[in-house]
Amino acid sequence: MGLRAYIDRKIAPHFHEGGRFKQYYVFYEMFDTMLYSPAETTRSASHVRDGIDLKRVMMTVWFAALPALFFGMYNAGYQANLQITEFGYSPIAGWRTDLVALLASFDVTSFWANMLHGAVYYLPIMITVYLGGFIWEGLFAWKRGHEVNEGFFVTGILFTLIVPPAIPLWQVFLGISFGVVVGKEIFGGTGKNFLNPALVGRAFLFFAYPAQISGDSVWTAVDNFSGATPLSLAADGAIDFSVGLTAAATESGITWMQTFLGGIQGSIGETSTLAILIGAAVLLITRIASWRIMAAVLIGAVLTSLMFNAIGSDTNPLFAMPFYWHLTLGGLAFGLVFMATDPVSASMTDTGKWVFGLLIGFMVVVIRVVNPAFPEGMMLAILFGNLCAPLIDYFVIQANIRRRQRRTAVGGEA
Repeated sequence: MGLRAYIDRKIAPHFHEGGRFKQYYVFYEMFDTMLYSPAETTRSASHVRDGIDLKRVMMTVWFAALPALFFGMYNAGYQANLQITEFGYSPIAGWRTDLVALLASFDVTSFWANMLHGAVYYLPIMITVYLGGFIWEGLFAWKRGHEVNEGFFVTGILFTLIVPPAIPLWQVFLGISFGVVVGKEIFGGTGKNFLNPALVGRAFLFFAYPAQISGDSVWTAVDNFSGATPLSLAADGAIDFSVGLTAAATESGITWMQTFLGGIQGSIGETSTLAILIGAAVLLITRIASWRIMAAVLIGAVLTSLMFNAIGSDTNPLFAMPFYWHLTLGGLAFGLVFMATDPVSASMTDTGKWVFGLLIGFMVVVIRVVNPAFPEGMMLAILFGNLCAPLIDYFVIQANIRRRQRRTAVGGEA
């Protein structure tokens, strides 16, 4: 109450009509609504009253991403500490070097040593993303004369989870700027974009700076260390898919259970399928995300994987990858839960959601298997689905209209 009263008495008057900074009201409103619910209510004619609004939707998605966030932060620290303490690698040079060296001196089995080490790399990424995003969101809202939407609250957290921990911060700023400006704001802002802004930003970085976003040296925050992700190892034939789920998989030493729990290298929030499933449960229970899209992506990926298993290949190891490995490697699980279900860029109709999800599930496995040079296909599969979503909904609606016209014609004749 003290902070609320202080803001209302001392700060708010300067930004409202008649105040010295009234032209900057949009920035005041942005930070005020981050702390508290808006005080204004609708005073005009009848309108729908509902317990859910955009802010609550975004907050629910944000909280659903927390398990993947915290585990990703821990795993980033664990992977770095493992290489530093056991193999003598050095922390990445920079202003964080001394702090990282201190944290790395702890036992690699220490939970807090790994969590703090991961935070040293994750938190600057998060701060950079939200700083860059709010700058662009605020500038566009100011120019257009409307308030800042809460959409970036989720875009920001998701973007931090789909990048490597060792990515340079200037690339983080550049990527989120491209995603917000080109992927959303030039189309009118939240609710008008037809592509997922977080994936647009990552796609820009992938094609503009492939060495920093996909090279083997970016997954662990230590100097001179190069380690491929399990998906890359699978493409190189270093994983034997015929062994048991808990048995060491030949050259890689990676088991399926490791990929499910998340003790592997990869983008910050994409390594633990278990943590992602916890978030999926939250989104499904609260009915924030579409279960149809999730189920369709899953079915599409499983069926396509089984098709490639049946075809087989003597030269491409990914033809033999079982569907349960596909689901735990790379960004498939994270994209299925948090990206494909984006209500703005996905199909809107119930039938369209099934088609949309099946298309993504099919495309991700096809890209992974048929093009081993680019083993991770979820990003491109979802963006391709986003492009097709309006067309899918158009054909679904036209089909519904034709069915209704036929029923009407039959009823009229009767």
